[in-house]
Amino acid sequence: MKTFKVLSALAAYPGPDMIAAIPEMRAVLEREALLPASSRGFVEPLMASLAAGDLMEVQERYVFLFDRTRSLSLHLFEHVHGESRDRGQAMVDLKQLYEAAGFELSPTELPDYIPAFLEYLSTRPATEAVPLLGETVHILVTLAERLEKRSSPYGGLFRALVALSRVRPKAEDMAAVVADDGIEADDLQALDAVWQEEEVTFGPGAAAAACGKDTLGAKLRAAGRPAEGVAPPATAGARTVITHNRLPIA
Repeated sequence: MKTFKVLSALAAYPGPDMIAAIPEMRAVLEREALLPASSRGFVEPLMASLAAGDLMEVQERYVFLFDRTRSLSLHLFEHVHGESRDRGQAMVDLKQLYEAAGFELSPTELPDYIPAFLEYLSTRPATEAVPLLGETVHILVTLAERLEKRSSPYGGLFRALVALSRVRPKAEDMAAVVADDGIEADDLQALDAVWQEEEVTFGPGAAAAACGKDTLGAKLRAAGRPAEGVAPPATAGARTVITHNRLPIA
């Protein structure tokens, strides 16, 4: 589904080719109509901002938001596992899910990077992709709220993803999301402090500390398993190798 590819491109670092493709992106969203018409307006402020802005300024804004502000990280497991040992296993599980479908990341990308996750979903049928997106809805809602608090047009992108997921987040999943540290990207002293290496939790206490945080990894693992009595899909042949941003959309 190209709708997921459009949203993946919008979530990635803005380059000149992506910005030039914005009219094509609008056409894809309208043509496929996977995202309801009432929700397509969520992404319009971002597309308009990218199209009208100076390239260096929109790139700088992106870096300030997503690369320098930890609470806005575009890595899914940062928001539910933090630096705990569970994050590594969740990465392995998600990477195996990709590989089982013949989808391969570039060596420099982590599997929980949201643009990569969305591009993987673009290779799957909607009946599979939409429920998988729904497993991340608590993270998507969190990012939408934090970006809207900062008056960023990227908040609309995550509102569109929430609408596309077609589910509401569970209270226990929302409670498991790592709290917003409230630090802004221009507060360099505070950023240095929060990015200091954190303690990794091991031993019997780790399971209790991570309670409620492993739902995403478990569900994504389950999604990669064939149904009972059904042979797993063949993975031989060409593999999709992902680097961002890959265009054209169509």
